Amino acid sequence: MQLPSVPNNMAAPCRHVGQYFQRNSRLLLNNFEQSWGHRTFGWTSALQQQAAETVKETTETIVIPKKKTWSKEAVLEALAATVSKDPTAYDYQFHDDPYLYPRTSPEFRLFSLSQESGRFAAKYFVNNNPKFFMNDFAEPHIPCLMPESISPLLEELSEEALKERVKLRKVKAAVDMYDQLLQAGTPVSVETTHDLLDLICFYSDRDPAEEVEPQVEDLEAAKKKKGRVRRATDLLKTPWGENNNAERIFNLLPERDTRCYSALIRGMVKHGAHERAFSTYTDLLNNRLTADVHIYNALISAAPEVREKHHEKWDLIVELLKQMKEQKVQPNLLTFNSVLKALRQCGALARNQSSHTLNEMRALGITPSLATYDHILAIFFQGASRQVNTEILQDVMSELAETSFTCQDPDDNGFFLRAIKICLDLKDIEMAYQVQSLLEFGENWRLMGDSFNQSVYYGRFFNLLCMMEHIDVVLKWYKKIIPSLYYPNTQGLRDMLQVLDTDGRLDLLPSIWKDICSLGHDNKPDVVEELLNLMARDTHSPEVQESFAECALEVKGSYDKDKDRKRSILEWSAASLSNVTILLLRANKTQQAWGMLQLFQSQNRVPAQGVLEEFLSVCVSEGSPQRAVELVQLSATFCLPTTPALAKRTLDEFELTEKQRAVLSELESAPESSE
Repeated sequence: MQLPSVPNNMAAPCRHVGQYFQRNSRLLLNNFEQSWGHRTFGWTSALQQQAAETVKETTETIVIPKKKTWSKEAVLEALAATVSKDPTAYDYQFHDDPYLYPRTSPEFRLFSLSQESGRFAAKYFVNNNPKFFMNDFAEPHIPCLMPESISPLLEELSEEALKERVKLRKVKAAVDMYDQLLQAGTPVSVETTHDLLDLICFYSDRDPAEEVEPQVEDLEAAKKKKGRVRRATDLLKTPWGENNNAERIFNLLPERDTRCYSALIRGMVKHGAHERAFSTYTDLLNNRLTADVHIYNALISAAPEVREKHHEKWDLIVELLKQMKEQKVQPNLLTFNSVLKALRQCGALARNQSSHTLNEMRALGITPSLATYDHILAIFFQGASRQVNTEILQDVMSELAETSFTCQDPDDNGFFLRAIKICLDLKDIEMAYQVQSLLEFGENWRLMGDSFNQSVYYGRFFNLLCMMEHIDVVLKWYKKIIPSLYYPNTQGLRDMLQVLDTDGRLDLLPSIWKDICSLGHDNKPDVVEELLNLMARDTHSPEVQESFAECALEVKGSYDKDKDRKRSILEWSAASLSNVTILLLRANKTQQAWGMLQLFQSQNRVPAQGVLEEFLSVCVSEGSPQRAVELVQLSATFCLPTTPALAKRTLDEFELTEKQRAVLSELESAPESSE
């Protein structure tokens, strides 16, 4: 079929485009060489050649697509773009069971782990009993929801059976099959051997299922090394055993290529055998082989572990980079990120060398990831320089503004935590807003990490807001991130109470108390007593006092909760009893306030001086001399030093019977207690 000829009015522009690229390609390369000609490891010339080939291909072939190809999720993405997130709603992962909505940070973590554990349990049952799940009612067919084949189907001795065990990640079964093939004299292809070595080195000669439960010897080794087990992840780190199957199979190979060395070296670095990794790398060079970029990335990350002094660590990194240049190995993003991560252990010289490393990345046209900037911030904001390099974060945020990122490095999820921590240390709220804007831009929130990282990030951000912002701004963010993004801990709620106190908005305390109850912190003594102290400290309008009294009764209910509930029960203190009593008196809830005096006696607590004075003022306003006398007698029971003053005031302000005057005169003349 003959294509129609290009019209004359379109041929000229196409010809001009090709002439433009041919005329300016040399000029572009010259400018690039002049701009980044400083301090390279020899990769710039290779990049120039690649750019010239790209320009040549562009001038020769121009492909114009006939139609736009849409992804299968395009309609769903378009619909999702029409709605916004509800800040008052719980996260979508909890919508399956509203009864189990988490209210606190520990409950959030427990729910998340339980849900993930349930998925693994269901997957294990489905995959181990596929005969019960043969019917597929889904339309269209969804392969990921169907049982996976986790048991080998091929039992005969063959390379196909070995490939199947490697694919199923059956490490020990794959090694046994490989040994049987060698004993039977059946050759194994190089590609299959590579896959087997990759599997063994990644899991350190153990099946993946064994990594979930630490071995007894690992527990004992951890106790001898550290005295106690600090993290669960410490137990999941499998050591590189002596003469394991990876090294044994590697030594049995008649010919060892770069990929075999790459699998072995990366496995040694991953599992802590750093010295042996460098020894294996020396063996690779002695065999006149060329290492790949993955080998150098692993060795650079292991360099700080095999040297003690800072300059020795950096010298080893530079030597590895020079060897990359000699072997014409092109670095990638992970190479430079490994250099920056290693520089974090190189002391003061890291600041200067990190700048050169970043310039080298840009000279090679490698775009930094969030992990790159995370390492830069870690280098400049450590030790005594934490408060000095304030402009570094500003420069980083200016460069990253309105940029959407995708995960390119496992360490990408550490950037936002470090940036907000620096903002909190510097008390820089404007910079914190820039970090938050970057997090909300595009889908950068996906690089936050797990739920624990999210809780830590918003905890620091909310703490900074409480320190630096006005109450209206704090309340705006309070409603936006709680509880959809952040479950505040005890300190976060106390910070909120302090903001209300500083800005004179104590009238909002009852509504905050409802949130405290909903978040499960109504059993925390420091939060409850702080709330009561703020409400009872000053006198407010009758409406506010009425709301405070209702809140005080709810607080009293938290103290009186049934002990059968599996939660810590609050214990009355003299301060909490006094504050609740004062709040009830100020709202004219006298009868309930008298009931609180009985709690003082039952709890063996001494009321504060202001409590009895408030009671006496109420008795005066109500004209209740008998209650006033009982109040003075109660003060004498507690041996309070204010008893004579209360007795004198009662004698002066009430019309009393002779019997009542005799009792009060005796209490008035009694010696003051030393208490």
